[in-house]
Amino acid sequence: MEAVSEQQPRSRRKRMTGKERREQLLRIGRELFAERGFDGTSVEEIAARAGVSKPVVYEHFGGKEGVYAVVVDREMQTLLSMVGESLTADTPRGQIENAAMALLRYVEECSQGFRILARDSHAASGTGSFASLISDIATQVEHILAEEFKARGYDPKMAPMYAQSLVGMVALTGQWWLEVRKPKREVVAAHLVNLAWNGLSNLEARPVLETLRRGRAAD
Repeated sequence: MEAVSEQQPRSRRKRMTGKERREQLLRIGRELFAERGFDGTSVEEIAARAGVSKPVVYEHFGGKEGVYAVVVDREMQTLLSMVGESLTADTPRGQIENAAMALLRYVEECSQGFRILARDSHAASGTGSFASLISDIATQVEHILAEEFKARGYDPKMAPMYAQSLVGMVALTGQWWLEVRKPKREVVAAHLVNLAWNGLSNLEARPVLETLRRGRAAD
């Protein structure tokens, strides 16, 4: 009797849903934007890494601008959320410490996202620049300083400026630390807070530049 050969079923890859494809394109876009920036990334590269044709990218996002806008918006929301949730300590210093740790944790755990944001978001993002993000974080911190200033007899109207300075200091240090990754996150945060807090604890009520003070004395 002649043997009957059975045809083996072809293995098929499971077709992605629209949501799964969208998330895949965002993940790949995030990787490329972190590596090369907005201008250095093309729709062709995004499509090639995803194993799809260019029209698929256009269908979901209208182009790389759409991919970039969603990626940047998600990263900004993630960072703002992490910092906002950290401001739960019982003391002002504890809150500043937690905020510094949260920002550095984002740098460490979401390094691709931080590279994208720190490169200063392209106009295509539609969500503002890295400077505007720092300003948003500073807004969450300034009320802590305002209360502390008021309690110590300083002008609380200056709190927003100090908040910008503190958050900017941590963010710029984070850019440096992203590359060197030494010392450990907790050590970096401790030194940042040491500089900020011990400086704040000895603030002059009405600071004047030393050169101006000498000039006035000479007159």
